[in-house]
Amino acid sequence: MLTGKQKRYLRSLAHHLDPIFQVGKGGVNEHLITHINDAIETRELIKVSILNNCLEDKNEIAADLAARSGSELVQTIGKTVVLYKESKEHKTIELP
Repeated sequence: MLTGKQKRYLRSLAHHLDPIFQVGKGGVNEHLITHINDAIETRELIKVSILNNCLEDKNEIAADLAARSGSELVQTIGKTVVLYKESKEHKTIELP
């Protein structure tokens, strides 16, 4: 579980990132989760964009992505979700 100070720090790091995945009409599926797990192991901090044609609630999608990928939900702002998971092999982010 992340503290408020850690979430603030991660939000500041994520500000300049671009979303690398999109959740569309199909919603969250195993293929997407597999790719998110691979990317989050390498980068530790990623953004996921939720498209307008997605019919599910953005907060439910954000919680589902975090739970199924084993990561922490840092922020949901608009239709963008920020996820963090400490990497085992590529650790670059030191949390305060």
